Formats: sequence, C-alpha cells, structure tokens
Amino acid sequence: MDIESLQAAYKLILPEAVLIGTACVMFLAAPFLTPSNGKAAEGSRHKWGFLSVFAVAFACYLMGGTEISEAASGPFLIDGLAWTVRGVSLVLGAILILIAWNQVDDSVAAECHACLLMILAGVNITAASNDLISLFLGLELVSIPTYVLLYLPKRSPAAQEATVKYFLLSVFSSGMLLYGFAMAYGATGSTSLVTVQRALGEATTASSPFLLLAVPFVIAGLGFRITAVPFHFYAPDVFQGSPTFMAALLSFVPKVVGFTALWRLTFLPALPPAALLPGSWMSFWQMMLAAFAVLTMFVGNLMALRQTNLHRLLAYSSVAQAGYMMSGLVAGWGDAGATPGGAALLFYLIAYGAMTIGAFAILLAAARSGESIKTSDELAGLSSTSPMAAFLLAFFLLSLAGLPPTAGFLGKFNLFLALWSNATTTGYWVSIFMMINAAIAAWYYLRLIGVMYLQPATGPELPPRPNLPAWVAGSLCAVATLGLFVAGQSVWDAALAAVR
Repeated sequence: MDIESLQAAYKLILPEAVLIGTACVMFLAAPFLTPSNGKAAEGSRHKWGFLSVFAVAFACYLMGGTEISEAASGPFLIDGLAWTVRGVSLVLGAILILIAWNQVDDSVAAECHACLLMILAGVNITAASNDLISLFLGLELVSIPTYVLLYLPKRSPAAQEATVKYFLLSVFSSGMLLYGFAMAYGATGSTSLVTVQRALGEATTASSPFLLLAVPFVIAGLGFRITAVPFHFYAPDVFQGSPTFMAALLSFVPKVVGFTALWRLTFLPALPPAALLPGSWMSFWQMMLAAFAVLTMFVGNLMALRQTNLHRLLAYSSVAQAGYMMSGLVAGWGDAGATPGGAALLFYLIAYGAMTIGAFAILLAAARSGESIKTSDELAGLSSTSPMAAFLLAFFLLSLAGLPPTAGFLGKFNLFLALWSNATTTGYWVSIFMMINAAIAAWYYLRLIGVMYLQPATGPELPPRPNLPAWVAGSLCAVATLGLFVAGQSVWDAALAAVR
C-alpha cells in the first residue's frame, strides 16, 4: 500500500483517530496529574467525563463531513451502513458516558473513560471495515478495553469473577473467529470482504472445503458477541457482577459489532441468484441461522421468566433480543439489497440500543443508595417514591416487550413483515415463533411494571439519590424511543437507504 492509499484510508477513519488519540492522552496524562499521595483529586471524574463527551462530539462533527462512497478497494469503506452505525454508536456512546459518570471513582476515571472511547472507536472501525484485517482489528478494539472496564470501577469478588469469565470466553471466541478468517483467506487468497463473500456464494464442497469450513468458526466467534445460544452462558453472571453502566454497554455494544460483522460478510451485493437456491450451501446456512434464532429467542425468554435479579433478567432479555435480530439476518440472508431484512435489523438495533440503555440508566437514577436497583423487590413502591422513574422504566419495558407506542413495537413489526415477505417456509416459521416469544417476553416485562405500581414498598420510602447524569441519559433514551415510533417511516426510509 502506497502513501496515498494510507492517507486516503486515514481520512476515512479520522473520527476514530480522534477517539483513540484522546484515549491515549488520558492514559498518559492521568498518572502525572495524580498528587504525590496517590489519591486523585476529588471530582476529577467530572473533568475526564467532560473531555470524553467533547471527544465524542468532535468525532461526530468530523463524521458529518465524511462523504458516503459506494465502492472502495482499501481497508475501509464509508457506505450508508458505516455512516449510520457510526452515528448511532457515537450518540449512544455519549449516553453511556453519562451513565458511567458517577459510577467510576476519581482514581480510575481517566482509565475508564479512555476505555470507553477505545470501545467506541472499535465499533466504528468495525462498521467501516472493508477487509478481514480491519474487521478483526475493530472487533478486538472493542473486546480488549472491555476486559479492563469490567474490573476497574468495582474491584469486588463479583467483578473479578465477571472479568475472568468474560475474558476467557472472549479470547476463545476471538481465536475461533481468527481461525475462520485464516481459512477464508487461505481459500480465497484475499482479505477483501467482497472477494470472500463472492467466493462463499460460489463455493461447493469439492471446490472450497476450507472456505465452507470457515463459516461455522466465524458464526461461533461472532455468536459470543451477540449472545446467541449456545454462546450465551457468560451473560447472566457477567451482567450480575458488573456495574450498571457496564451491563448497559454489554447489552448493546457487542451486538452492534457482531451483527455489523455478520452483515459485512453476508449482505455485500455479490451473491449470484443460484447461491440461494434450495440445496445450496448458503441456503443451508440460512436454515441453520434460523434454527439458532428460534433457539436463542426461546432460551432467553424462558430463562428470564424465573429471574428476580434485574441484571440477570435483562441479560436473558438481551439473549432473546439477539434472537429477534438474527431473524433479520434470516430474512435478508445473501440478498444483494438486504431489503427488507437488513433494514429491519438496522432499525431494531437502533431501537434496542435506546430502550435497553435507557432501562439501565433509570435503574441507576432511581437507586436509593450508591448502587443501582438490583432486584425486582426493590422496584416495589417506586411509583410512590419516584413517579417519573417508574414511568420512564415502564416505558422502556413496554418497548422491550414490543408494545405501542414505542420503538420496540415498530422494530418487531418490521422484523415480522421482513420475515413474512421473504415468502419462504423458513421465514414463515421464524415469524410465527417470534410472535410466540413476544408473548412470553411480555409476561416478565409487565410483571415488573406491576411490581412498581401495584406492590407497596418493603422498606422505608426513601427518595432516589440525586444522579443528574443518569437522569439525563434516561431522558434522552426515552425521547429517542418515542421519536423512533413517531418518526418511524422516516427512520425506516433512512434504514432502507443505508443498506442499499
């Protein structure tokens, strides 16, 4: 690659370079700004928080000046998908910074905010990837800072257990993913995603055995990130042992990078029509993906029914939501335009990010102590002690259940229509199972709303502790969740344009 190509690639990821550069400054400057007694100045977390928000805002400004290109031969591609995912990740990343604001100690605030910026940069690099190498780089730029973030804010035995579980399983999944990428490169002789995807569409058992063998390794490696069954076992324990802002991050960010990576490998306009004929390998993997989607929905929802710890409940809810999103992949698998399956998946990813991060923000904002609300019993009487928190949390739960007037309703409706319009037996069956699971999920979401409004408080009715950043984060997510419903057609049109 010559100098001009490097400069062109650098310009495409200039917003991500700003995030990484700011994170490096934080890592390097924090030790020198710590007093000689080793204790950070009280309130220093506010300075690092403002710096993080400024870096994200500046990255948004730079991204606004990036032109959308239809084709590229380098490691990065800024198409409609990349532009949309980058914008959503930066906006929701700023909200995650607000949730983390008062959950990190002054002594580790710089490192925590730096890791958050690194993770956002990794999400955006994944979205803009046009090459197996840059794709893997983006995925690991998300994973590695996550290990640090799981341990730094709260060095308790539960946090240590969560960190070790996530680290070991994440490293194992990264190894499987890299093994799959290596086989794909060995079979095609190229790291270009377009070349690999075209080869997948034309592969046969005799001509490309290694390329076909790469598919299960890639799906397994990315399945860990999207918490698809059977790669979901870490989620409940890790969510339970993590601070609230980390549980919010884990519920959304890995799904964005996982589904974006799957998207890049399956939705490029390179598949010939014969690749999806019954009996073809791509048709076989579509049916396998449908089976994984249905299994993920049922396991997530059925396990969530018996949970009383809210972090564990939302972890299993996250598993079930991954199943819904996988149905979007089923509807658009190998479709050159990825329409409407790809657009439905993108719409639901945006809606899910707003509603799940908002739910965690309100659990933190409504807390009566330093920690967030952890069990369903603690929700009892919330409508009396904090009516606004109860209303916002109920709104987010209704959205997660897929009830109107929320973005979650439109998201599930779009996925159902995408599956039904797929006009295949697989699509029909997955859509039916999705409706059944939506009914199951409504039970445990509505049960929590009933606890807030129908059960009296078990202890003294103390008002929540002031936490302005968490309230701002929850309010912004509520506006986004309602706005996606009100402006649903406009957002849907934008999603269609992004995936074409």
